[in-house]
Amino acid sequence: MVPDPRHARSWLFTPADRPERYPRPGGPAADAVVLDLEDAVAPDRKDFARACLGRLDAGGPPVWVRVNDRSDDHWRADLLVAARLPVLAGVMLPKAEHPEAVAATAALLPADTPVVALVETSLGIENAFAVAAEPATFALAFGVADFRRETGLGDAPEAWAYPRTRLVLASRAAGLRGPIDGPAMQLDDVEAVRDEALRGRSGGFTGKLCLHPAQIAPVNAAFSPDPEQLAWARRVVDSVAHSDGAAVRLDGEMIDRPRLEHARDLLATAAAQEPTSG
Repeated sequence: MVPDPRHARSWLFTPADRPERYPRPGGPAADAVVLDLEDAVAPDRKDFARACLGRLDAGGPPVWVRVNDRSDDHWRADLLVAARLPVLAGVMLPKAEHPEAVAATAALLPADTPVVALVETSLGIENAFAVAAEPATFALAFGVADFRRETGLGDAPEAWAYPRTRLVLASRAAGLRGPIDGPAMQLDDVEAVRDEALRGRSGGFTGKLCLHPAQIAPVNAAFSPDPEQLAWARRVVDSVAHSDGAAVRLDGEMIDRPRLEHARDLLATAAAQEPTSG
């Protein structure tokens, strides 16, 4: 049971060389599972990880695969395995700095396979719109750990405002969903993970990478409309049903077209986040 990937909130990384952790019915309820051939796998286990991945059969849930970046010797071999998977949902490409890297990745995959471009460098941030506008790009994601390492940014929120906002604006300008935020480093502090996810949502992100199953529930909660928002949205839609397009007053607030569309978006998002067969 998986939701529409256009509205996936939690993206759980799972090492591809640990097949015992692969998704199974009744397992952790991440919206998307990313079997990782890159950072989570030691160099001397890459071949073994691909062999494990290649044994996936058509009876399992759909999976995303994070391949190695285009400059890596493993990139092509990763894609050749991923392309043959009967349950491939899409591919995540690290170190996405140019649209050509996304296009070259897509060219080795079945037609229309979505590619999440993981932006992890200052050059990737500067080229974010070009990467987002590449037809094969499904979404942008923020690789915060590598970006921090390259730039030396600390924890001050203002230091991160520019790259984060640039990813959001580039995504929306290219007609994509909002970007997927980088993972929280706190594996056991559920409240800290949820607070970080809420900050990401308020900044325009629409999902978050996860490093541990314990992060799934707080991330899903943070990126879902809460009951009060949904109740307001239903009242808005009901109140304008017979207004012939005119603005109406509701709970002391003027409801005009932008507010109505916001209410409809909330209801549509909630409906899309309900699991469907897949």
